[in-house]
Amino acid sequence: MQVDGVTAGSGDDVLLALARMSMDASVRASGDVGGVSPVQLRALTALRQLGGANLAQLSDEIGITVSTGSRLVNRLVAAEWVDRAASPHNRREISLTLTENGKHLLRRYDRRRVTLLRECLERVPAERQEAVLDALAELARASPA
Repeated sequence: MQVDGVTAGSGDDVLLALARMSMDASVRASGDVGGVSPVQLRALTALRQLGGANLAQLSDEIGITVSTGSRLVNRLVAAEWVDRAASPHNRREISLTLTENGKHLLRRYDRRRVTLLRECLERVPAERQEAVLDALAELARASPA
């Protein structure tokens, strides 16, 4: 049986559809919160998860080079979403942390993504929604991230 390009029982198709749905929600939400690029949002999210970082840690976390990370951080600082300061542990290093503006942006982004994903969930029959959430929670717990 096939529904919207997803064949029931085909694990790869289901996983790819889930990835597309999640990516679509993220891209749409980034546009809805002011056109912040997905890379900028990934960096802000990484800083939130790390509780702050230096440039090398942030670059490594999001899979970019330090020189690319430096340019990205310059844009994030200019937008007043990230504070850059000398590290208290090593004066040759900079410490990056989210500003209140950056935290607020991420809260808006997260709320919008949840709204978009909830709209998808609401298309599932009501009696199956809890089972879908339980299965997704199990999948999330299995994630290495």
